[in-house]
Amino acid sequence: MSDSTHAPDPSEGMHGFEPERRARALVEALPYIRHFRGAFVVIKYGGHAMVDPDLAASFAQDVVLVRAVGLHPVVVHGGGPQIGEQLALRGKQSVFHEGLRVTDADTLDVARMVLVGKVGRGIVGAINSVGGAALGLSGEDGRLVTAVCRDPALGFVGDVAAVNPRIIERLTAEQIIPVVSSIGADPSGQAYNINADTMAAAIAGALGAAKVMYLTDVPGLLADPSDPSSLVSGASVAEVEAMVASGAIQGGMIPKARACVDAVRQGAGSAHMLDGRIRHAVLLELFTDAGIGTMITDARELGDGSSPDDGSGQTGEGQP
Repeated sequence: MSDSTHAPDPSEGMHGFEPERRARALVEALPYIRHFRGAFVVIKYGGHAMVDPDLAASFAQDVVLVRAVGLHPVVVHGGGPQIGEQLALRGKQSVFHEGLRVTDADTLDVARMVLVGKVGRGIVGAINSVGGAALGLSGEDGRLVTAVCRDPALGFVGDVAAVNPRIIERLTAEQIIPVVSSIGADPSGQAYNINADTMAAAIAGALGAAKVMYLTDVPGLLADPSDPSSLVSGASVAEVEAMVASGAIQGGMIPKARACVDAVRQGAGSAHMLDGRIRHAVLLELFTDAGIGTMITDARELGDGSSPDDGSGQTGEGQP
């Protein structure tokens, strides 16, 4: 959506755009809307996008628009900082092991309360306030996510053993936007706290989602972690694994990178790391030629910017 006379900030809205620019933006989106109509798009929601009111409002608008043009958005969220705050108010210190919160019975109760009863309800309310029809649930509901204990030393921290996507498919068939909290349960009914990135990957794979998007607080994967301009716009699963092994991907980005790899291997068409600090990041990735962030696919298939309707199935960074 370039223009020789004005290059807007990617986070800028449509307000103030001249009529021609607005029309061009809509025309650019049309082939993507056609291509993805009826497809599932899983969005892992977190970071600044969740805690900044303006970003939260624009995210809700994005989700409602995505649903309105015929796609099936599914929101998966965590709430680590909010859980930590609530534990601190109760005089309980958070303990982490290899980046995961050690979860005893009391911590699990707090996690369920915060994720399902507070964070999830807030997201549902935001989406509904801008014209959507969202419904909150957790992996416990409808046996959506069957969990298994990851490590007894971590307490009630789980991994995803299986996903039953039928409840999501039924909700989306009724034009409802599912908002899923990252709690699962084993066959006995014991609840587990599950990493939201991991849950989003598993749900995207089970649904055969066209895309799974991770809203982060960085531009995407960086070839050089100290250089924000070294953004990797597209990579294969093998290339991402090599970046992890070489140390190019470090710290908190490692779990997100692995989640992207897992999502693609489990059946998602592509996985994306997006800068959730940019307003309307979801729309920019889905419906523009340039796209944003990093796209990860099973094999490196970056296109030349051609339309999704040209028969090649390839486009630019916003490609299907």
